[in-house]
Amino acid sequence: MSIHIITAFMLLSTYVAAQTKYSNDFLNLGAGAKGLSLANTQVAVVNDVTSSYWNPAGIANVEKKYEILLMHAAYYADIANYDYMGLSYRIDEKQSIGFTLLRLGVDGIPNTTQLIDNQGNINYDRITYFSVADWAALFTYGRQLPIENLTLGVNFKLIKRKIGSFAGAWGFGLDAGLQYEIKKWKLGLLARDITSTFNAWSYQLTDEMKNVFDATNNEIPTNGLEVTLPRLSFGFGRNFELGKGFTTMATMDIDMPFDGKRNSLLSTKTVSFEPHVGIEFGYKDFVFIRSGLGNLQKEKNIEGKEVFSCQVNIGLGFTIKKILSIDYAFTDLGDMSVAIYSHVFSLKLALDYFKKPTS
Repeated sequence: MSIHIITAFMLLSTYVAAQTKYSNDFLNLGAGAKGLSLANTQVAVVNDVTSSYWNPAGIANVEKKYEILLMHAAYYADIANYDYMGLSYRIDEKQSIGFTLLRLGVDGIPNTTQLIDNQGNINYDRITYFSVADWAALFTYGRQLPIENLTLGVNFKLIKRKIGSFAGAWGFGLDAGLQYEIKKWKLGLLARDITSTFNAWSYQLTDEMKNVFDATNNEIPTNGLEVTLPRLSFGFGRNFELGKGFTTMATMDIDMPFDGKRNSLLSTKTVSFEPHVGIEFGYKDFVFIRSGLGNLQKEKNIEGKEVFSCQVNIGLGFTIKKILSIDYAFTDLGDMSVAIYSHVFSLKLALDYFKKPTS
């Protein structure tokens, strides 16, 4: 009767482990339709409010004094909702700060553990509903360094994971990044979870729920610590002028998670190498066409032969007077090849300052 609760635990909670692969993986879904359509290749080239997510060093290169971006996406065929809000503020010519709020959640999950009472009577009024949600707040600071065209940024992130009233976790971690431009080439380096990110889980299960776990041969979770290991990302990119208002941008990132062997193109027992590329064509800084190739993996087909698979993303963008940007991405959100492609929209507002009305 409690299959929904057990499924929720399996979806958004990993039981205690010292070094947990894919821990806090909701933080790898992406932010902003532009970055998603470019297959998440943003480490070197990002320079707007989404820098807090992609590479905190990029926030020092934000051109506008204020920027805000909102994004919504449906995940797992509308079962889950993924929402993002980002804010940035330029302090002066060298410094900027930012704030990011992320939520991945499944709402309205029925709790049927109390559907049947001790006498075996079914009472649908005893069904209650709960939500499973992962939250993250990122506080960002970036600045220009004494070396020309070199910027540094850091994130402090606070994580809250919640499974109804049954379980929850608090976590924290640090990210750091660099960006550097030389001879029109842009380079970026991002270190996520540089000190490892720790989630402390606690569970509040009733005796009835424990009995259900026992009856369904599921392990009863216990309080403990979940650790997200560090991950490095290196990126480079360049803009090209094609003439008559046409431009193009090509970029490539290589992610290097240190959580053991993955199903990547190149991997060892310690680290994996996951490349992804993106390209953007623009016209007069008004309309943009984007595409990206990522999630390159080695797989075995039905005949048992090893084959390569990949994920293709596409997108569009419109910018009005460099103030309002509307972006769209058609993507397999979060590089999850078993999921269905999603339509993702984001809206960005950029202002130099707010004028007071004159009398």
